[in-house]
Amino acid sequence: MTTDPYGDADLVALYDLDNPAGADHDYYCRLATSLDAVRIVDLGCGTGLLTRALALAGRCVVGIDPSRTMLDWARRQPGARGVTWILGDATSIPATGDVDLVVCTGNTIMHMDGTQLTAALTRIHQALRPGGVVSFEARNPSAREWERWTKEATWGQRDTALGRLVEWLEVTDVTGDRVTFEAHNVVPGGEDRVYTTVLHFRDAGSYERALVDAGFDAIETDGGWQGEDVTDSSPVVVFRGRSGKPL
Repeated sequence: MTTDPYGDADLVALYDLDNPAGADHDYYCRLATSLDAVRIVDLGCGTGLLTRALALAGRCVVGIDPSRTMLDWARRQPGARGVTWILGDATSIPATGDVDLVVCTGNTIMHMDGTQLTAALTRIHQALRPGGVVSFEARNPSAREWERWTKEATWGQRDTALGRLVEWLEVTDVTGDRVTFEAHNVVPGGEDRVYTTVLHFRDAGSYERALVDAGFDAIETDGGWQGEDVTDSSPVVVFRGRSGKPL
């Protein structure tokens, strides 16, 4: 068993197939354009699908991720030369004070415990220029999505470069806002490659308070990628905060 779901080079090749560009990528690209952002950091960039989409001519884009396997994949993709790739976490964000936009997508913010979240938002604030923006999304705990992560509800199989792959999710622990689950990947021959993930399902107020404590103001929340109101059934909550500088 591995605690890094993306430390398997065979499985990382499937990531972009399972997480293609969609309304979320459109939102972050629109946000960068609306801010006239030139200096952009993508924290938790993974395979870099969004990162490379943000790396338009004239921009300086940095992608940061703790998975060497994902970054190795990202570096081999078209458009990768337009990005500076860094192996690391939030502490690797250069605290230059001149970044226009920091994005944090794909559940990255939910992997952080309370201490890590505070440290990450503080570092992001240090990196941003006055008026710079941070934006991220988190799954809405009111929707209780983890209750549907059962073997019966998620079991499936498909043909891949590995051969016929059988997959399912299974929650193993729920303690407070902390949900632990396993992803099973049974490859031809019967080997079950299991990886464990922990996500923190915080309410919107918790993120808003953390943003304020880190020095952000003008905080906005949406219940979707088109500016929808936040409701109990909203699958995700999208956050934006502006660096008020100084702190």
